[in-house]
Amino acid sequence: MRQQGDPRTRSGAPSPSDCLPLLSRLSDTECGSDTNADPVKHEPTDPSRMRSLVIFYACYALCLGLGLACLACVCAWSGRWRGGFAWDGSELQFNWHPVLMVAGLVVVYGNGAVLYRVPLTWGHNKLPWKLLHAALMLSALVLSIVGLCAVFGFHNAKNIANLYSLHSWIGIAATALFAAQWAVGAAGFLLPCAPGSLRRLLKPVHAWMGAGILTLSIAACISGINEKLFFSLKGTANGTQPYSSLPPEALLGNSLGVLIVAFGLVVLKILSNRDWQRPDSRPEDASYTPLFQEETS
Repeated sequence: MRQQGDPRTRSGAPSPSDCLPLLSRLSDTECGSDTNADPVKHEPTDPSRMRSLVIFYACYALCLGLGLACLACVCAWSGRWRGGFAWDGSELQFNWHPVLMVAGLVVVYGNGAVLYRVPLTWGHNKLPWKLLHAALMLSALVLSIVGLCAVFGFHNAKNIANLYSLHSWIGIAATALFAAQWAVGAAGFLLPCAPGSLRRLLKPVHAWMGAGILTLSIAACISGINEKLFFSLKGTANGTQPYSSLPPEALLGNSLGVLIVAFGLVVLKILSNRDWQRPDSRPEDASYTPLFQEETS
């Protein structure tokens, strides 16, 4: 029992178990008020919670592995089978297009989208993770724009028409929506002057649009891979085998498409699982007390 006038006696100081598991090293002023829920609910040894964490990290590791496999396959395809890279209006310039679009619109974008789901980011000031999320998404957007510049430059140098295929329509739509999504997200979630009501209104739309853009990006990549294989593997006098005979390049391209789809499915699984949402993204969860909440006088 605390003595009057002594707010911090040894018996009155909160133990780590009185706080959330991820906040056990914080002082009692950071652990929230007495309205915190029963700490037993948040025990890290709870079998259901541990199982959920294990499944999450397995999915996250799979996400990282599939992303690296996508990058390795697309780089091997453009570097070995398509002759390498250049920026001179030749087909070597076109080879930048699949690499940059897969890297930007799929791999970097997908990893930026699941950043808030990583439990190691919970219980800390959210602003650094917001900035990292925005930086990853901006990097993905820049990569995709440079990838579009590569294909437009190649088409213009070879007098090939632009934006005539379904693949190009889907890709342009995904990139345009991505640019709009990033601009609105930066204005709504990063600017201090943005009202809270606007953020609450934007949050579900932002999340839904993010998943939609990833789906469009995957569709654009799959259709682009298929289109490139059809154009390149015609079985003509240049010594290439037809696509229908499944030469090694076709197997690699098809495998890349499968990896991209698998990566997208894992990312969407992580995003759709409510148990893996950042706790302060669920205001209806009264058992969670934000770490850095303003003190009221």
